Amino acid sequence: MIGYVTLGINDLDKARTYYDGLLGTIGAKRLMELDENGFTLYGVDMATPSIAITKPDNGKEAFAGNGNMIALQMQERDQLDALYNKGLELGGSDEGAPGVRGDEGEMAFYAAYFRDPEGNKLCAFRLGSA
Repeated sequence: MIGYVTLGINDLDKARTYYDGLLGTIGAKRLMELDENGFTLYGVDMATPSIAITKPDNGKEAFAGNGNMIALQMQERDQLDALYNKGLELGGSDEGAPGVRGDEGEMAFYAAYFRDPEGNKLCAFRLGSA
């Protein structure tokens, strides 16, 4: 149902460098770039949900939304750990290290939380046992 989500950014070059490195970790790449506002779409292909970064169309400063978060579903816990670590390595900040929230088992919720350099909150998660 979701086609893509958009994050407002202020420093286009820094954000592109961050998301190139971060999303490249899980096989995503730039799929589209528009010059007028820096809109840059990341994904694995045009048929699956994607993430876009852009400067706000109204020309005002972008800021992270309080209570907003993008959750990225991972196939393996190792993949999740790598994405989280890459996010911090590239200048993001920790909001909750990788680990199980709740109980282990068939429906275990393994997740990590972090923010990009502009303060946008991201979650990487995997359902199921190790």
